[in-house]
Amino acid sequence: MGAVKTKRMPRAVREQQMLDAAVETFGRRGYMVASMDEIAELAGVSKPLVYLYLNSKEDLFTACIRREAKALVEAVRAGVDTELTADRQLWDGLLAFFAHTGRHPHAWSVLHIQARTHGETFAAEVTAMRAEIVAFVTRLIAVAAREAHRDPDLPEREVAGLAEALVGAAESLATWANTTESVSPRQAAATLMNFAWAGLGNLMTGRPWSPPES
Repeated sequence: MGAVKTKRMPRAVREQQMLDAAVETFGRRGYMVASMDEIAELAGVSKPLVYLYLNSKEDLFTACIRREAKALVEAVRAGVDTELTADRQLWDGLLAFFAHTGRHPHAWSVLHIQARTHGETFAAEVTAMRAEIVAFVTRLIAVAAREAHRDPDLPEREVAGLAEALVGAAESLATWANTTESVSPRQAAATLMNFAWAGLGNLMTGRPWSPPES
């Protein structure tokens, strides 16, 4: 079987083509099972060219993680208008998150499943992305608390905990939505909004739930 013939194109374009093929293959097949031969064939290039551009399977996977993590963070940030009310910001951010993960299920599998289970180096890349999203949500909740004028001094640790819980729920729900037929990004966002905002909304207006005394 001869080498795959490739048309001449700019290196940057060719590299993105390889990354597209790699994300699909890693997301569909899993990191361990996916082969460079499969990726090269899907990209329409020779395997030596993939190695020339991206050095190794490990480097290729890292490049996929970095590209998809950046794209997800940018999608969430772009979806939020900070001039709107806190509940609208949260809704728009969730909708942007679920819309992006729904359009790119293989990329979400790479970030949420494959990268976390195949080595600390890969997991660290995703941890950095997740920390950026958690920080973004933390600021949103903190601003909402100040704007409510009921609890402007909501403890920083509590705000951070709420953000962690919300992001964790969104991650799990995105995986569920991508594997459950007929669940739209809007439905997924509404599910989490209904679950989260009833509590957050009360907290912002000074009506937190308190555990019973022992």
